[in-house]
Amino acid sequence: MILKKQVYRPDKKANPVIGVLLFLISVVLLVLTTPFGFLYGLFHGLFTKWFRGMAEYLLKVAISIDQLGNVMMQDLLNQLWVQEGGYKFGNRDETISSALGRNRKLGTLTALGRGIDKFLDTIDPDHSLNSIDYYIEPSEEIRELIAWIHIVDGQILSTKSRGDAFYYLPSGVRVPDESDTRTLYGAMKVKLDVELNLPELRFMGIFEAQADGQKPGILVRMTCYSGNYTGRLVPNRDITEIVWLNYSDRDMVSLVDQYIFDFLNEKGELI
Repeated sequence: MILKKQVYRPDKKANPVIGVLLFLISVVLLVLTTPFGFLYGLFHGLFTKWFRGMAEYLLKVAISIDQLGNVMMQDLLNQLWVQEGGYKFGNRDETISSALGRNRKLGTLTALGRGIDKFLDTIDPDHSLNSIDYYIEPSEEIRELIAWIHIVDGQILSTKSRGDAFYYLPSGVRVPDESDTRTLYGAMKVKLDVELNLPELRFMGIFEAQADGQKPGILVRMTCYSGNYTGRLVPNRDITEIVWLNYSDRDMVSLVDQYIFDFLNEKGELI
């Protein structure tokens, strides 16, 4: 999987007429220039890195074609491969295989979709699952959160908000044009009245699952960091409880947090 720079900016509203004109211009440029550009890129990769360079270039082209197909065939794929309530194809930053993998995790593939997924598995085991891209642009189907993992003596800090049925890792909603760590720092200052030590924050991973209380196919993507803090933990805003949980408390947390619990338990950090 090729990791892309994370840029989180919502699309601007487009004029339909401009959209049609830009589409026509892009088609003309594609037809006139692509053959020459493709041949040049092919031979450039071959002459600079030999066969490896050519293969790397072809992989980039394949991924781009896959992303284009995810947009162009979104309505057809959503009709044939995905059950009602599944994760939708169509994110311009995502490949077909990535969207296929998300639906495989959710169990929302149709019989045809499962057949396609099994066929890909014969070529590349767990192809769709390994293709899930956690760096794609946010969409209406994905809710972005930045979470703080803090473990003391094998227990993890968790919180519950007013009206929630589950405990959650303390987190904040991603803020456009703001770094993950700065977003997390601000959220913990507001919610728990503590100041995270920014230079010490360590990236732990990105986890994704069906969002609690949302219709099927709406996912929550949680980017996690660990680190120390200064101050005293105090529940603010809508936080009603601050607790320390063990791995045996896994059923008391949200689905995405359960995946995080599993990850930390396998690492031996959460007992």
